[in-house]
Amino acid sequence: MAQPSIQELTVHVANKLSNKILIVHCRSKDDDLGALVVEIGAEMSWRFEVNAMGSTLFWCNLAVEDKRLSFEAYGGEGEPYYGYFNVYDDGVYGKNFVTNKKLMGRWRRIWVP
Repeated sequence: MAQPSIQELTVHVANKLSNKILIVHCRSKDDDLGALVVEIGAEMSWRFEVNAMGSTLFWCNLAVEDKRLSFEAYGGEGEPYYGYFNVYDDGVYGKNFVTNKKLMGRWRRIWVP
């Protein structure tokens, strides 16, 4: 019996903010990458294997100053795969071989006492 094929993917999150440090925290059901500091003009990336059922999901929470943003970094089989996410002052944009710039989420302000 043949082994099910496992697809390995890479996701990149780049800080394109104007003079702001970005905090990125990405996770799946099984893997938590922890909160990482992404300096201005830098990026972080990770590789993962899509499970045989095609149900792997990854999502990320972003923070900069008093703003937060959450987005789905990988939505599983049947969803478009965006391997690159560029974080700008107005939100995060996904990029793949078909779509050059798709808005994935906008910043929202949080109240800080």
